[in-house]
Amino acid sequence: MATSGGARLLFLALLSAIQTLALVEARAAPPSFDPAAAERLERRSAARQGRLLLPLPGTPDTQTLLSRLTASGITLGSRMIIRVFKAESELEVWFEKDGVFVPFATYPICFWSGTLGPKLREGDRQAPEGFYTITERQLHHGDRWRRSLDIGYPNVFDRVNGRNGSLILVHGGCDSIGCFAMTNAVNAELYELVSATLRRGVAHVQVHVFPFRMTDANVTVNATSQWKDFWADLKQGYDSFERTHLPPHVSVCGKRYHIEDAMRGGRDAEGIELCDQDRNLIPDHLQLPDKSPGSQANETLPPPPCAMALASCRRWVALRDRRAADNLVATHARKTSKVR
Repeated sequence: MATSGGARLLFLALLSAIQTLALVEARAAPPSFDPAAAERLERRSAARQGRLLLPLPGTPDTQTLLSRLTASGITLGSRMIIRVFKAESELEVWFEKDGVFVPFATYPICFWSGTLGPKLREGDRQAPEGFYTITERQLHHGDRWRRSLDIGYPNVFDRVNGRNGSLILVHGGCDSIGCFAMTNAVNAELYELVSATLRRGVAHVQVHVFPFRMTDANVTVNATSQWKDFWADLKQGYDSFERTHLPPHVSVCGKRYHIEDAMRGGRDAEGIELCDQDRNLIPDHLQLPDKSPGSQANETLPPPPCAMALASCRRWVALRDRRAADNLVATHARKTSKVR
């Protein structure tokens, strides 16, 4: 009986030792290596230490913007669309030319935080995914980033799904905890392009943010992700633009994105529409801002008394808009957590 009890104690001791060893090995095992994430972190580290080599590889010559536009047959202020691909750390700009949209430039994104997948809440340090729009009111003039682009997160899709957060920007500085951080030169060019388009009377600039280039092959590789259904809806928007080279009409119903191809010569694809049945699903704290006549959100600034093709006119407009926005956007920025 004693011998049997001793054997049992020996067995339990060996089992405990094996479990402890396995736990130690698991804790010591290196995390799965993501080369793209490592490159982003290295760029951010280099920028913080002042050793980032600029411009980043693949960056267009930002000193020759007007000549590049002319060579492409594109007029500054034409309708445009921005597409962001997180895995590739690339941001594309397309302009309307002869009734369809043509590629103008692809810029490397210096840094974005988080992983592939959408942003869910304030403070999760996650860059969002989805379909967004920039209006003239979203030309950002906050304290930290004077010239940046607020992409409009959370949009109606995010709100109806209970997602929150604020001030997700395209800005400079190569450092971010939720935004898309470019180099300063690229950020200045993007701001100039978007602001010229909006001030020429275009109501919205669409911004499509994808986890990766949504080819069939890439979707198959990521088929086991928890976000595969969400990404399938994003792919419809990706495929629509690839097929037509026109920004698709995007709506939200049943808490999902719905995509409709735009027709050449048809109505402009602008804001994201929300179906009536989903309107009562938005939590009170995420209700849409008031856009009724006379509300602050509905205010627009008059067109400039000069030609936007002139650098002096663009500087005048930027100064006017910064002063007009100080009481609205900058105040909001100061009240918002820096953690995105």
